Amino acid sequence: VQLQASGGGLVQAGGSLRLACTAFGRTFSSYSMGWFRQAPGKEREFVAAINWSGGSTVYADSVKGRFTISRDNAENTVYLQMNSLKPEDTAVYYCAASPQPRTVVPGTFYNYWGQGTLVTVSS
Repeated sequence: VQLQASGGGLVQAGGSLRLACTAFGRTFSSYSMGWFRQAPGKEREFVAAINWSGGSTVYADSVKGRFTISRDNAENTVYLQMNSLKPEDTAVYYCAASPQPRTVVPGTFYNYWGQGTLVTVSS
């Protein structure tokens, strides 16, 4: 499956962005999806995940209450709504797909990765 992420950009602290990741190739609804991010000089970290149906989600503590992951299986797209953004949210955000039907946190369980979209939050 090929993943294409979009929606990144420059936003002021306290603002919002919505990232989208569209899948091409295989049956999107059979995959759980995740968002990860990597800030300059730091390792990639987990942000959020959603199971195949959209009925189960999990978030990193650092984004809980501010970010919302959702999916539209009819559109083969997963979203990450990011509110109350902080400068420390600045990173390249990656979407990923896992053949596991449930929510998955470790990046090693994801087989497919998008190209990344840059989010910059100014103070």
